[in-house]
Amino acid sequence: MSIRVRIAPSPTGYMHIGTLHTVLFNYFFARQQGGAFIIRIEDTDQKRFVDGALESLLKTLQTLGLEHDEGPVLRADGTLSEKGSFGPYIQSSRLDIYKPYVEQLLAKGDAYVCFCTAERLEEMRAAQTAAKQTPKYDRHCLSLTREEIESRKKTESFVIRMKVPEGSTTFDDAVRGPVTIKHSEVDDQVLLKSDGFPTYHLAVVIDDHLMEITHVLRGEEWLPSTPKQVILCQMFGWESPVFAHIPLLLNADKKKLSKRQGDVAAEDFLSKGYLVDTLINFVGTLGFNPKSDEEIYSKAELVELFDLSKVNRSGAVMNIEKLDWMNHQYISKLDEQSLYEAVKPFAPDIDFSNPIALRALQIEKTRANRLTDFAVSLTPYLSIGDYPASILVWKKADVADAKKNLENIRSIVSGAGEEAFADIGLLEGLIKEYISTNALQNGNVLWPLRVALSGAEKSASPFELLWVLGRGESLKRIENALNLLA
Repeated sequence: MSIRVRIAPSPTGYMHIGTLHTVLFNYFFARQQGGAFIIRIEDTDQKRFVDGALESLLKTLQTLGLEHDEGPVLRADGTLSEKGSFGPYIQSSRLDIYKPYVEQLLAKGDAYVCFCTAERLEEMRAAQTAAKQTPKYDRHCLSLTREEIESRKKTESFVIRMKVPEGSTTFDDAVRGPVTIKHSEVDDQVLLKSDGFPTYHLAVVIDDHLMEITHVLRGEEWLPSTPKQVILCQMFGWESPVFAHIPLLLNADKKKLSKRQGDVAAEDFLSKGYLVDTLINFVGTLGFNPKSDEEIYSKAELVELFDLSKVNRSGAVMNIEKLDWMNHQYISKLDEQSLYEAVKPFAPDIDFSNPIALRALQIEKTRANRLTDFAVSLTPYLSIGDYPASILVWKKADVADAKKNLENIRSIVSGAGEEAFADIGLLEGLIKEYISTNALQNGNVLWPLRVALSGAEKSASPFELLWVLGRGESLKRIENALNLLA
């Protein structure tokens, strides 16, 4: 059997990080099994439709390097097309497909017409809630005769509801094991709305069957709706796909990830300077870690190691500190060209034609947690601001001591060969040889040198600064410091 999985987002805005979580698990599973990864757009709720949301979703998937095998495709010119032989892949283009199945359910008595108004339904639910009952439809319209139905259809709007049978439904969830839900807890779900659009519950069952979906990997918030879909499959005489309900993503307070508590769109994290590889690694291991002693995985490794049996049942916390740590690991391992290309969009005011900026990148990548950090950290290398002479003096020394050591270091830097400025280690050796030969304390020499080169009390090491700035700029800044001490 060929594995076929799908993600079925609604075009209602940007890609929620929880949606990305589901996307990744589907992607890993499909690629590992040599199956198909499908995108199907569920846009039957036209009230929530957001123009441009589908294009945004597809663009984000492209950015993340998560190519799908079937579904809508965003062309280079921004227009949409489709690929795959099971289309259309947008539900609003499939409306004619659903109607015969609704008629089939009505004919078998597995569905019925309902004329109840929104006002009546609201009053019904309020009364049930007051009586401490689970709000569900009371089947007020189930007993209508065929004549009554046909007569009222002429003047009243109506919906089609499924008639949930008595008993219970049990299905084997690939993450949670056997799940049983009593039908007394299942509402007579609306299947076809008054506008002629199917609801999610009807469309998803029909689409999954017609598109030959074998496995449904989705968030645990869909768990309560699963019995309705299993019942519908049974009504149609179809085999249900394998369900796997993966854990929700949680805020630090262990509550469901909410927009009110921070950014939740995948695009938000990318715009804040997180690398694509980081985001895939971090989100792809929330609620699932192949090995207890590792944290860093490539996309290929996650595909190879993915295992539904190892997916946690409990919610996974979005730990931003861990995300920053992980992003730091990825940034620090980037080669020169990749680092430059990654940082450039986040530091538009930095002149990267200046070799100092490119060398500074190599130093600051060992400290950065996000790509946005470079816009600030690179600036002092290119332009030193005014600073008070007092900060040039080491706390255990005086002005005369700082001046003497800077003058001696100036001579060393001036006389150093070109090979020294090609290696931070050689520069460090020259300075430390001076300290050792003259039996000096490190602070008396290194502190004024570092401040002279950076103009700040906190910065990279003086050896790193000498390497980044080069001989000419280093001597210029040391001279400026000596003038301040004069």
